[in-house]
Amino acid sequence: MARAGGTITTRIQRSPRPRATYFELVKRFPLRPIRSERELERAIEIIDSLIDRDDLDPDEKDYLEVLGDLTERYEDEKHPLRPARDSEMLAFLIEQKQVSQSAVARATEIAVSTISEVLSGKRILRWEQIARLARFFHVDPGVFALEA
Repeated sequence: MARAGGTITTRIQRSPRPRATYFELVKRFPLRPIRSERELERAIEIIDSLIDRDDLDPDEKDYLEVLGDLTERYEDEKHPLRPARDSEMLAFLIEQKQVSQSAVARATEIAVSTISEVLSGKRILRWEQIARLARFFHVDPGVFALEA
């Protein structure tokens, strides 16, 4: 403990050397760039096994974070995702919330015909409609892409 300006503070120090659990994980799957689908599958198996546990020590958490970053980098490079269209995102949100187009229209004060045209891809959302939909579905407005 250290006394700073009349108050007592506790310093949490990391062990200078990782625990044995960290080295066991590195032996199972070394932390290096993922270069194949097989390595990706194996990395995901390790990630899943760690995520399922509630009692990870700090070194295991560090390992999980780094392996997650390596996995994300490989997936972004080899399997990039295209942004969802507004019509796809709106359809997904309606399905997830299990509401009708009419219910969305009433709650957001957007015409049912507009909701229908957006869903069919005949119309794009305006920023004020996006704001209303984001509030209704409790999502960040950024999930919708202002399409040109």
